[in-house]
Amino acid sequence: MKETSDESDGDRANVRLRFMAFTIRRASVDDARAIAVVHVESWRTTYSGIVPDAFIAGLSEEKSTETWKEQRTDGDGFLFVAEDQSGIFGFVSGGKLRAALEGYDGELYAIYLLRAHQRQGAGRLLVKALTEAMRGKGFMSMAVWVLAQNPAVSFYKRLGAIQIAKQTIEIGGVQLTELAFGWPTLDSGLN
Repeated sequence: MKETSDESDGDRANVRLRFMAFTIRRASVDDARAIAVVHVESWRTTYSGIVPDAFIAGLSEEKSTETWKEQRTDGDGFLFVAEDQSGIFGFVSGGKLRAALEGYDGELYAIYLLRAHQRQGAGRLLVKALTEAMRGKGFMSMAVWVLAQNPAVSFYKRLGAIQIAKQTIEIGGVQLTELAFGWPTLDSGLN
């Protein structure tokens, strides 16, 4: 896979992978609706058969839009989108670790891509944009929580994350195992 990048400023990278061109950039409040669409659709395709159908059916793009507007305007954290000529197809968010994990100070909160855009390099570049922004603000390490049954577990491992914790959470009345993966240092970048 051939990757080229033109850094026009600290918030935008134009990227071409194979024959597909897309941009990774910081999200704005105006992107909240598109981020919500990606978020809800990704939950529907990723968690079907893992999370109860009733919970997935209850997801709302409208509620999600408001959540992403608030996150974009609260001043904490980072939010990047991946977009091509058809619009936003993926996003990543992260910032300060929300729950203590010894040796970690940053957290990748969420990363989602529409299914048609997965496994084409955009996820890796979204994580790279997030880690660069976090390093720039003094973060030294990063963790991510992911459901054990989520196919993305292998994605984090390919990026060099190691499993550091495990817990049980409840979603839609069902107990699910959630794993924490971590990058002990952001200095060297990701694999």
